[in-house]
Amino acid sequence: MTMQDAASGVALWRQVADGIERGIANGSFAAGEKLPGEIEIAETYRVNRHTVRRALATLAERGLVRAERGSGTYVEAPKLAYPLRSRTRFSEIVGTSGREPRGQLIAASEEPATRELARQLGLKTGAPLVRIESLRFADRTPICVSTTWLSAERFPDAGQVFASSRSMTKLLAHYGVRDYRRASTRITAAIADAADAARLDLALGRPVLVVDGTDVDNEARPLVTKRSRFAAERVEFVVENG
Repeated sequence: MTMQDAASGVALWRQVADGIERGIANGSFAAGEKLPGEIEIAETYRVNRHTVRRALATLAERGLVRAERGSGTYVEAPKLAYPLRSRTRFSEIVGTSGREPRGQLIAASEEPATRELARQLGLKTGAPLVRIESLRFADRTPICVSTTWLSAERFPDAGQVFASSRSMTKLLAHYGVRDYRRASTRITAAIADAADAARLDLALGRPVLVVDGTDVDNEARPLVTKRSRFAAERVEFVVENG
């Protein structure tokens, strides 16, 4: 019996979506695996490609799959458990989960410190800052977009250092900072703007978790302050006490 002959009364795109979802649930399609192409799925279910596209779009909206432009559609990995603690390192968190961490520089520039940024970094208003826009991945999956500010006087050429190291921990180590801790963390929710949605491979209107934090050295001197936007459907924050 073809899909068109199905007597369940369920729309064809829903039957395709349900079939793919069952394949994900039973392990036929593993996390991170690329799904068959639209033509192959259409032939398997004996439907047209428009029906397949609607089914895949529905699964993407639910966070089960993710379409990569020019590459294909991939099964989303389970949510990344992201501990919030005094010593938070993206690379360690992702590595512990068995996935490969990766950072990518989007842009680096200098700008004067606003009153609020100056307060957070213990600087004077108008002091020169380095602003770094970066994107972080777990395997192939984009997890968060971050905007980081740090003193241009204390960390000259920080943008270039991050471009080569692709890690904030390695950047700070380059300037002699071997250890640091989180002094404050604030979490809010928002809707991804167009730029963040594109970078995170999210549909417009999808939620992000916004984390504002300031890191300090062992002498409690502010090092960096940042605003990170996490794809809400790909992470779950775990607050660790003690």
